[in-house]
Amino acid sequence: MVARHPAASEHLPIFLPSADGSDPLMTVTAVILTVVVLLIGVVFFRLHALPEQFGHKKLQYEVVAVLALISLFTHIHLFWVIALVLAMVDLPDFTTPLQRIATALERRPSVPSKSVMQVQSDQALQVPRGDETRPAPTKELVALHGSNAP
Repeated sequence: MVARHPAASEHLPIFLPSADGSDPLMTVTAVILTVVVLLIGVVFFRLHALPEQFGHKKLQYEVVAVLALISLFTHIHLFWVIALVLAMVDLPDFTTPLQRIATALERRPSVPSKSVMQVQSDQALQVPRGDETRPAPTKELVALHGSNAP
């Protein structure tokens, strides 16, 4: 044991370092500070991941995850709030009905169809130009419009 100075009191407080240089109060404080900082970091990251946990099974999961990451790196909390609101909202599912329509159309037997150019050329060949193509007036047309029916 180290000899005390004759002017020192019999009772020394615990927060004073010993003569050998060890400081138990600083060691305890460093351990407590390290643990508290790590716990605050864990709580912060858990809180930041909250929108992603809420929106995990939803369609907008990727948007929520990107907004949460942007908020984490830029410290703009509005992105985190938007991600949280978007994770809470259930968007309607538009993709499932469209995928069903697409698969139903894929399974439908294909019917050979004429191209637009073939249909136009067939119509051009079938319809001759001139007055001889005008139909003769029928009795119904004459009765409706008189004798000047086309």
